Amino acid sequence: MCELLGMSANVPTDIRFSFAALARRGGETGPHVDGWGIAFYEGGRGCRSFHDPEPSARSELAKLLRNYAIKSRVVVAHVRKANRGRVSLENTHPFSRELWGRRWTFAHNGQLRGVKKLPLGGFRPVGSTDSEHAFCWMLGRLQARWRDAPKAEGLERAVAELCAELHGLGVFNMLMTDSRTLYAHCGKRLCYITRRAPFGIATLIDEDWRVDFAQETTERDVVSVVATQALTRDETWTEIPRGRMICLRDGEVRLLPDRARRTAPSREGTDHNVRLSTQGC
Repeated sequence: MCELLGMSANVPTDIRFSFAALARRGGETGPHVDGWGIAFYEGGRGCRSFHDPEPSARSELAKLLRNYAIKSRVVVAHVRKANRGRVSLENTHPFSRELWGRRWTFAHNGQLRGVKKLPLGGFRPVGSTDSEHAFCWMLGRLQARWRDAPKAEGLERAVAELCAELHGLGVFNMLMTDSRTLYAHCGKRLCYITRRAPFGIATLIDEDWRVDFAQETTERDVVSVVATQALTRDETWTEIPRGRMICLRDGEVRLLPDRARRTAPSREGTDHNVRLSTQGC
């Protein structure tokens, strides 16, 4: 299985602390050796992205990013353990497309049975993964529904409905953003943490790196991080219920209600929402 990392903040924020943990899982503390990628949104709609089919733990590009403070309000990152599609640059997440004048970014963890039978609209995959096909299908459905960008509430409901359909095909852990809202759907395992004043100290699980966020932030800062598994050992992460989606904007997290979804959750289990220690997520 791949691993995901996302961030939403109300001010441009440095992602290097969290990315260091994710990168180590790409071939050192984890088996995700089949490529990695990361996308940063800057100045509103501008998007800077980096991809490498090499393991992130040994990637020179990943080392560069760990030393280069790119501050962003929305970030999506992914380390890959291939199960569909060969190891190649075109199959490396996150994927991106333009819709309604916005750059959309998408990363997925899991397997979707029969997803390539879903008809595509105006978007086509470049690579051969089921993930990119699912992304193109979602954007095609949104484009067919609205000629121009809808209001945020209607878009949230529509994305949740599409995620519910894909959830019925297998494991669908997903991060997707249009540069403003970060959508996170949990198919099996996904969790998050929100950091705000009073800020504390956090230590990475995968690396000997400790940060006192009180020294790095202001009282007005709000930053939420989404990950497949908890990244720190001394903070409490919240599990997203299976089959549910959260929306993150300016660092604030909102769990969409069940009524926002047309399709019932898959047979993997009932929804639940619990507080977690860093030992499980």
